[in-house]
Amino acid sequence: MSPVHEPYDKDTEACRLAFEVSTKIRDQLPPIISEVVASSLDPDLFAHVDAELIPSTELSVQVIERARRLLFPGYFNRQVLDANQLEYAIGVEVTRLFENLSEAIALSIRHDCQRYQLVCTHCQERGQREAVTFLERLPKIRRILTTDVQAAYDGDPAAKTIDEVIISYPGVLAITIHRIAHQLWEQEIPLLPRMMSEYAHSITGIDIHPGATIGESFFIDHGTGVVIGETTNIGKRVRIYQGVTLGALSLPKEEVEQLRHEKRHPTIENDVTIYAGATILGGETVIGAGSVIGGSVWITASVPSGTKVFLAPPKLVYKNANSPAKER
Repeated sequence: MSPVHEPYDKDTEACRLAFEVSTKIRDQLPPIISEVVASSLDPDLFAHVDAELIPSTELSVQVIERARRLLFPGYFNRQVLDANQLEYAIGVEVTRLFENLSEAIALSIRHDCQRYQLVCTHCQERGQREAVTFLERLPKIRRILTTDVQAAYDGDPAAKTIDEVIISYPGVLAITIHRIAHQLWEQEIPLLPRMMSEYAHSITGIDIHPGATIGESFFIDHGTGVVIGETTNIGKRVRIYQGVTLGALSLPKEEVEQLRHEKRHPTIENDVTIYAGATILGGETVIGAGSVIGGSVWITASVPSGTKVFLAPPKLVYKNANSPAKER
């Protein structure tokens, strides 16, 4: 019996040709892989090869989310939190945060030990001890965050409820992550605090270095484009608007290293308001208590307490086709 031949199928032939083309294209990958491997082993290029693991972004975000559930109980949990199960629910979160945080701290310490050839600091044990120290500080962080949330609610007539402020305000999210990262910074944990601050920057547009010291009742209104440098010192009840920069003066490249651990960013005393787009620069610059800094000003020298600093109003020109231009 003669074999049965399938009728010619143009679609089948097209698939066969497409497969052959795909195979030829994929044949170009091996030399590319070899080039990337070679560049990864080049000591003049940056790569993290033959080195210990570093904390992942996912792990640092996990720490932040677990900490937020403890700092604002019931707001970010995935189930109803009632008084009957409060101790159990918090116990679970504390234990899981301890596990995540101790792992992240240990990886951060181990990375520094290897990169800088330090004497062994028993990173696993230290990670656990530092995680416990952080957990012990949670009630203190909760209290100061309560003042930040209240300042946001009191300072923004658009806020309808405290819940709205906690859940949705980017300034509150940014300061929450900063309070977490700053505590780890004070414990001298490498790498992890900066990863947290850059995560906050990426999702809120607010860039606060974990080294910045910020007092209670701090409110960032709107927030997009705010920059607060490492050695900034901010007092109590300070309010700033979008686009504010608390930064360092530009330095020649050769001076950067010697000033790396010096105060380079301004001091903002208690009860100061800084409006949108203001730029305040320099480690010796002090904005005195109770001062008001107007929008779009540029300040590189200290301002006495109780001072108002504003730009002179510009002249606006109004012009249409049927009348001469008028200045106002």
